[in-house]
Amino acid sequence: MAWIVLIASGVLEAVWATALGATKGFTRPGPTAVFGAALVASMAGLAYAMQSLPTGTAYAVWVGIGAVLTVLVAVARGQDRLSPLRAAVLAGLIGCVIGLKAVS
Repeated sequence: MAWIVLIASGVLEAVWATALGATKGFTRPGPTAVFGAALVASMAGLAYAMQSLPTGTAYAVWVGIGAVLTVLVAVARGQDRLSPLRAAVLAGLIGCVIGLKAVS
């Protein structure tokens, strides 16, 4: 159960990171509300997962999921480019996250 919550929390990290950029310095109420709600839920899920998973592993998985998804959202929106080298680095990051899960 902790792994499922951790993965969901990683997804929510990408939500709040993306929303943070859309707040325009917290001047836009909608994105600011999404940012706040996703941030609180993401941190709560991470805290829950850390009760039964090693802190370093949980944090690394959470950050990895959030980072990869944040980049992919930016690419999908046309705000960022995905070169073959960047894709390879992101694939490596995903591989590392899977590796952490496998050895835990």
